Amino acid sequence: MTRLLFLLASMVCAAAFAAPLQPTSDDQVIERLPPAAPLAATSSTDAASRALALVAHARRTGDPRPAGQALALLAPWRHDRNADASIVLALAQAEQHLHDFTPALDRLQSLVARDPSHAQAWLMLATLHRLQGRYAASDAACAGVARAGAALHAAACHAENDALRGRHEQARASLQRTRAAARDAATQAWLWTTLAELELRAGRDDDAAAAFRAALRAQPDDGYAALALADLLIAREQGSEARRVLQGQPDSDAVLLRIAAAEPTDAAGRAAADELRRRFAQADLRPGAAAPHARERAMFALQVERDAAAALRHARINVQTQREPLDLLLLVRSARAAGDAQAAAQARSLIQETGLEDHRLASLR
Repeated sequence: MTRLLFLLASMVCAAAFAAPLQPTSDDQVIERLPPAAPLAATSSTDAASRALALVAHARRTGDPRPAGQALALLAPWRHDRNADASIVLALAQAEQHLHDFTPALDRLQSLVARDPSHAQAWLMLATLHRLQGRYAASDAACAGVARAGAALHAAACHAENDALRGRHEQARASLQRTRAAARDAATQAWLWTTLAELELRAGRDDDAAAAFRAALRAQPDDGYAALALADLLIAREQGSEARRVLQGQPDSDAVLLRIAAAEPTDAAGRAAADELRRRFAQADLRPGAAAPHARERAMFALQVERDAAAALRHARINVQTQREPLDLLLLVRSARAAGDAQAAAQARSLIQETGLEDHRLASLR
């Protein structure tokens, strides 16, 4: 897919994020969309393949609509407990992208119950449990990955959980061994990013930055690594460098947020912030659209608008569904900025409940 290059010159940004166009009549054409692909599929294999492509598109662009189209494409199988594994995985990936974690977990649990040798399903289960802060359940799924014969992925899975618990040396050594054995670029990028996040939590920012850059060299279009590196650079007040890292990334909410946070007062930052406000206002018109955007909205309120109360409100919504280190860190920072002792106590309780060990959190206690 053609990726949209963010041009930082003020005239271009001003044009890209202009004020909303007000139609003068019902006949006025605002935008021509590409023809929608037919939802009917010739087979379950065809449906799963097309659905996964739609979810991948949604991830690259930050647009949730392709993931919704994937669910529509897979609708005939949504309640079929014996659907092909490819269908189950595609459904779970679409649901995960839309933060509908409960049905995704149920599907995957059913799949591994009838096919314990399905390593990918076990790995997805481990990831879903991890992002919700359930490390013991994630450990059990990592063990399933090992039993299914995917030794490299199982080792990385266990190492990631060890790192979250603060076992940095053990996890670092395991990830380095695993990375040395990995051959494909996608796996290399994943392992470099996992190592970078470990270094962040260990308080080794320089090592983290180097690992994120290695991930981007392995896979230049790795949007996750680019966002994480941009966050680190913004925290170190290197906004211009953060924007350079984001060049070539699609104009998703997450990318726009970092562009706005990197240098909030210049033309590009103000334009990105205005576009985000417009998108958030549109999301508010759709039932159920607030939760999937809660992390970005909390970050935007805290870092760009300096509205601690709004940041805390969104951060609390966010941790109801996902409890990754960034989510808990955001809750702590928002509670502290708002001077809300009750929210701070909630954050401490969640951190203790998950067992997360993070240098950044310790520095805020």
